[in-house]
Amino acid sequence: MSKQNYCLTPEEEHYAKACLTLAKRWGLIDDDSFSALEGRRTAKNAQAEKAEQDGKPVYGTRHFSAPAYLQYELTRFKLDFVEPCEKIRALGICPDFTDAQTRAWYDANPDLFTRYAGDSFPYEEVKQIIEKRMREEVYDSLVQDLLCESADRQ
Repeated sequence: MSKQNYCLTPEEEHYAKACLTLAKRWGLIDDDSFSALEGRRTAKNAQAEKAEQDGKPVYGTRHFSAPAYLQYELTRFKLDFVEPCEKIRALGICPDFTDAQTRAWYDANPDLFTRYAGDSFPYEEVKQIIEKRMREEVYDSLVQDLLCESADRQ
């Protein structure tokens, strides 16, 4: 199956390629090509099919379409960074934030931590969520840096 089967606009393709490239650099995958992506999708689908045939429980999606599997991988890579997996921790690329940094983010985004009745969640209750959101921003900026690099080469 070719990358055309992933139904991507040129911008979406560039974004996906940047995410795949980051994942390869970090050792999360061995190959960042669309053919390798298709191989991983086929293997994932075969694994679920075999588990079903063996009478084992299959949690989540039983069969990924090409676009769904791409979204699954891109989400997994981002989550591996946001809540650092062992490989990401070992690389030392995931930032830690000071209390002052997380407090400043909390203060700058009060609308994200307001309940229906208008009162706010205390900082202490949402500190971990803030750290994850801040890591999401770092991940997104790393992807944007790669997109800029590729644009500069063209």
